[in-house]
Amino acid sequence: MNIRRRKAIGTAATVVFLIVYALVMMAVGGMLVVGRGPLFELPFYALAGAGWLPAVMGLIRWMSKPDTP
Repeated sequence: MNIRRRKAIGTAATVVFLIVYALVMMAVGGMLVVGRGPLFELPFYALAGAGWLPAVMGLIRWMSKPDTP
């Protein structure tokens, strides 16, 4: 697969993943965290805010691989 196709697939996958991830984290936060005070909310939103990074970093790494013959 050439790099151009990988970047197109990776970009679409990143957008879809981020939308789904944000909606899931909002639902989880709304059900489990909201109203419990800042000692629960701050760590949850800090972890949820950084939780998408490993998945997207893996996608970016895959998108950046050189072309295979």
